[in-house]
Amino acid sequence: MPREARLLAAKGLLTPRAYEQLAILVLLLEDRDDDVRTAASQTLDRIPIEAPQLFLARPDLPVGLREFFGDRGVFPAEIPPVESDESGEPLIDTEPADAEAVGEDDRDTAVQKLAKMSFSERLKAAIKGTREMRAILIRDANKMIARSVLGSPKLSDNEIESFARMTSVSDDVLRIIGSNRSWTKNYTIVLALTRNPKTPLTMSMNMMARLNDRDLSTLSVDRNVPEALRIAARKKVVASASGR
Repeated sequence: MPREARLLAAKGLLTPRAYEQLAILVLLLEDRDDDVRTAASQTLDRIPIEAPQLFLARPDLPVGLREFFGDRGVFPAEIPPVESDESGEPLIDTEPADAEAVGEDDRDTAVQKLAKMSFSERLKAAIKGTREMRAILIRDANKMIARSVLGSPKLSDNEIESFARMTSVSDDVLRIIGSNRSWTKNYTIVLALTRNPKTPLTMSMNMMARLNDRDLSTLSVDRNVPEALRIAARKKVVASASGR
């Protein structure tokens, strides 16, 4: 997420559900920005002990969050039961979302694991999880989760290109990709964004100027892109042909 958004979250100024706010603050204690880490720590220090005690008793709270507050001497008002299915298996996945949790080529397993995760676990998986998890979470309905995928240090240009082609992601995701100078140095990412009908029109119009003649010609007849973009591309093709 942008630094400004992380600072707002670190200061407790975003308004997710209370237990999600706690999870976000704990996650931001490991942020790469010193100011964000400091703000998150100060916000956590201001929270009265009674508040987390109530939420730590929730049965769906990640074990890691309980352990964090336990290290600070804060424990739930009562020990929460672990929900289980008829076979006795726990319903809540408490394993860390790391590269070994899900195989790169096992999409079904990734979907199943993510479906069982709490908000804070999905947020952590977006940043530290596998490539397969990122491909799923980039389309998450929660914008904070989707944006967090773009903040993962594991991201490759190939992944960004695949995200830029997706019509199932939010235009917010495409806007962030298109605003990143490092990513838009890659021609294939620029092409993917330009051809994606969900990319904001102003952005795709600006990127059209960078296309080579062949891709511009293809864009001029692409019925999937906005009409205004297609017409603009056609005018450039005609102008280029008449200038030869």
